[in-house]
Formats: sequence, structure tokens, C-alpha cells
Amino acid sequence: MSNFVEIKNKVGEFEKTISVPGDKSLSIRWVLFASLAKGKSKAKNLLMSEDVIAAIKAIKKLGIKVIINKKECTIFGKGIEGYNYKKNLTINAQNSGTLGRLILGLLVNSTKPINLIGDKSLSKRDFSRVSEPLSKFGAKFKLKNNNFLPLEIYGSSNLKPIKYYEKKGSAQCKSSIIFAAMRTNGDTIIKAKKSRNHTELLCKHLKLPISVKNNKNYDLIKIKKVKKINTLNYEIPSDISSSAFFIVLTALSKHSELVIKNVNINPSRIGIVTILKKMGVKIFFKNQKTYKGEKKADIKVISAKNLKAINCPPKLNSGAIDEFLVIFLVAAKAKGISYFRNIGELNQKESPRLMWAEKILTNLGVKTITTKNSIKIYGNPKINLNSNKKIIIKNYLKDHRVFMTSLIAALSFGGKWIIHDKDSINTSFPNFLKIIDKIKS
Repeated sequence: MSNFVEIKNKVGEFEKTISVPGDKSLSIRWVLFASLAKGKSKAKNLLMSEDVIAAIKAIKKLGIKVIINKKECTIFGKGIEGYNYKKNLTINAQNSGTLGRLILGLLVNSTKPINLIGDKSLSKRDFSRVSEPLSKFGAKFKLKNNNFLPLEIYGSSNLKPIKYYEKKGSAQCKSSIIFAAMRTNGDTIIKAKKSRNHTELLCKHLKLPISVKNNKNYDLIKIKKVKKINTLNYEIPSDISSSAFFIVLTALSKHSELVIKNVNINPSRIGIVTILKKMGVKIFFKNQKTYKGEKKADIKVISAKNLKAINCPPKLNSGAIDEFLVIFLVAAKAKGISYFRNIGELNQKESPRLMWAEKILTNLGVKTITTKNSIKIYGNPKINLNSNKKIIIKNYLKDHRVFMTSLIAALSFGGKWIIHDKDSINTSFPNFLKIIDKIKS
């Protein structure tokens, strides 16, 4: 079976209602919290992607029983101290930075050395941003070249609370510290640059000893040792990051409308909505609700007629960091020069995404000026590729967002595209192509 997709025609007009799978960030966090709870937790609409399956395999290696059927996943947690640390234990985070970094926070009290490995892409990402604060608690680490996987963690039975300033706006780093603090006597205090706050919201819903003070540019988080976590039955809202591709496809298509059902619209995650609205895209939230601390809604999108360039405020970056690749496609068709700065974090993802943004936009005939930390995009509202123009996308470290962004570009702007490594979507969004086919039909 071929591992590429060929796109020869732009998408036509459409008016559809779709559902996307459960939020990946929430799915992985639910797996970890449920493994620490005392008793049986159930989840519906859990994202069954490779990243989440890797999280399930990880807790099973730590002695936690899991049962999965078509409708739900059940985890039989053994309590906050319930992990079984066996000799010669290796945990494979595969492609998931969220799993790899968060679970280290839970392993800081391991009684035996544990090896953490990942795939080729994850093994190029910086893990010192997590090992450095976790070592302050008392855990010990050995990393490849002091920064990378594979690593070895050896926990401590005498963990000390810490004070830490998280400056990168990394929710993964912040969450890892929160998990470690849950195992530590005393008060751990984190001054954290703004980033997604799913871990804090779940802690509050579970009535764990955490307090959060929201300041303008950072959050002040205090965590005490956790004695017990209650079971967590959870219907995972749909993923805003997965929804982003269909939002942009609709915005760039003619005379089209789309409704995406039951999407997580956590304020720390909807930077893409704020940015696209500023650029002239019509996006509406319908049937808004709060569910176990998280906001969710149906999202309605209408084709945009006159897109405007944006000088994107850096304060919106953390809420859109996973969606910038597809946001850049909107900037490509906007009137004027769009400027995105302080986005070097894009190069710390599954691939150097800023470089790939430049490559994709260049293939579209769009001028860019790119640095290690910024990109200027010279928009062309009349962009329309010749049907004979051949574009090949490959060798991108199987970054799922590069694949999906390239496919949205092909459907939106024309040309003849061959996009390799379609199995890259299995890490986060296995049924992406099926939903694309539903929109096209």
C-alpha cells in the first residue's frame, strides 16, 4: 500500500458538519491522572492515536491495568503511590513530547533506574528543559549529549520542593514539574510563562492541593503533596488543533460553511481563532458549555472573502504554537505583509517547522523572510497554482502537521501535489483523510 497522497484538484464548495477525535493533550493527561487515581476511571472519545496508545503502554509497564473497547477506555488506577518500578524498565514515548516530558515528572520517586526512549524525531528534541528542573527535586538523569533521548532517570525517596521560573511558555515543562510536586513534601512554586493550562484545570477539578494566580504575563502556581486522587470519568472534548486544518480549509475555500461539533475551546488553546478573526475569517462559537473545568462549543466557520495581513501579537503565540503552520497558509492569501515573531519554539517541535513553513510557502510562489525566530509572509490574494505545477513534500521527519498543512495547501491553492509519509498522521489524527473525503464528497 502506497505511503503517499496525490492531490490534483482544489476542493469545491461545501456545507458540512463534522466531528474530530478527542483532544490529544487531554487524552494523554487523562491516561496519566487515571493511572494515579484509586479505582476505576472511564473515558469516552479518547483519541486512539499512536501518541495516546504509547501513554497507555507506558502505564501498563508501570503495573496499571487497562481495558479498551470500541466505546470507552477503562483504567484501573492503584493510587498515587501505585506504580510498580521493575528492574530494567524501558518506556517508549515514541513521537510524543507530551508523554515523554510529563511522565518524567511522575517517575521522580522511582526506586530503580528507568530508561526513556523515543522515535527518531523525539530523540532530536530537547529534554534538558525537563530534566534540569526535575533534578532540583532530587531525581538524577543521564541524557545523550546532556540534552536528548535516550535518557535514564533514577528517582529519589527524599524529594525536596522547588521554586522554578518556567520562561519558555512550555506547558509540557510546567506540567512535568506539577506532577513531580504532587509527590513532594512541602510547597513547590512555579512562576510560569503563559501556556495551555489543562493540567491545572484537571488538578482543580479533582480538588488537588494546587492554587493558581493569573498575572498578565505569567501564572504563579503553588502545589502541595497529593495524598489521593479520585477516579476520573471523562468524555474527551474534540481537539482544537485537529479542527484547525478544517477551519483554514473552509476559510480559504469559496462559498463554503463548516460546523465542527463539541470542540475544546480552552482560552489557552484558541490563539488560532483570535488570529484568524483578526485576519477577517468568520468564526463563531455555538452551544458553549463548561465541562469539568474545560470550555467546549460547536465551531462554525464561513468562507473568507477579504483576508487581511496581521502583525501577530507575540502574546498570542503560546495559544497557537501548534497551529502556526496552517495559519501561515491564510497569511499567504491575505492582502499585505504578515509578520510573526518570537516563534523560535516552532523549531523545537517534531520537525523544524519554521523551515518547513518557508518551503511550503515558497512552493506556493509566496515570498517570505525567515529568521530563526520569525517569519514575514508577503501575501497574494490571487494565489492560484497552475494545475501542472508539481510539488513534492517529503523527508520532513514524519511531522504530522507538515503532512496535514501540505494537504490543506493543495486543496486550497491547486497544483499537483505528492505528499509522502501519510502514515505520519497516525501519531495524532488517524482519520484525518476520512474527514477530508467527507468534506469533498
